[in-house]
Amino acid sequence: RDGLVVALRAGEQILRGGGTSVTAVEAAVQALEDDELFNAGKGSVFTEDGGHQLDASIMRGTDLAAGAVAGLRTIRNPISAARLVMEKTQWVLLAGEGAEEMAVAHGLPTVSPDYFRTRRRWDQMMAAKDPSTAQQAEYSTVGAVAVDEERNVAAATSTGGMNNKVLGRIGDSPIIGAGTYANNETLAVSATGLGEVFIRGAAASTMSNLIEFGGRDLVTAVHEVVMDRLPALGGTGGVVALDRDGAFAAPHSTPGMLHGWLTTEGTIVTKVFTDE
Repeated sequence: RDGLVVALRAGEQILRGGGTSVTAVEAAVQALEDDELFNAGKGSVFTEDGGHQLDASIMRGTDLAAGAVAGLRTIRNPISAARLVMEKTQWVLLAGEGAEEMAVAHGLPTVSPDYFRTRRRWDQMMAAKDPSTAQQAEYSTVGAVAVDEERNVAAATSTGGMNNKVLGRIGDSPIIGAGTYANNETLAVSATGLGEVFIRGAAASTMSNLIEFGGRDLVTAVHEVVMDRLPALGGTGGVVALDRDGAFAAPHSTPGMLHGWLTTEGTIVTKVFTDE
């Protein structure tokens, strides 16, 4: 909860200073990437070979511009690399060495691969490799959505992926329309959960489409996708979603989802379980 508050305050500082929703969600996600309790940046889960592969994406609602990176190993804050792809290149998604070279060329800080390593995540990977102690996958992707004083929305998502994932596996977090989406006319949304199902169900863009073409309001649209459509495909998860009028929803089909929000008045609320 403390980590969430730090992230929300980071975003608030940007917004109260007249900054954009894009900068606000980047700042919030950076704070979570730097907190080893979350599965993004420092403290990311391990791949099956004992390394890390980090993914992130960002999108702005004004013009549907987006940027994403996948398979990063040495960039401290993947969300900032995603923003560089959006703003400094003609591409949307860069992966692996090409993404790292782009980030370095634009001056992003690099770290040793050991920077991301924590004992807790190592123990989780060891447990996952042992059939007698294998645990259910932990969904702890981080994300943020924001609306600024110009009433523009943005969304950002960052993750270390799934614990003990096969080398090269990419989930929904860097896939625009699956784990991240932002459109001023509909919503900004960031997702966490079983990535393969969010990709197959085009989860984030489906929510936007239900609002734009189906006449749903934000709460109804995101609830239908998270609670009905994705479980029907065999997966669970949750989202944080916001529209330019300030409507907010955070449905999840998992027992809990660590999330919080900041009001215009400066109030912060954090939640973990459904009944809070």
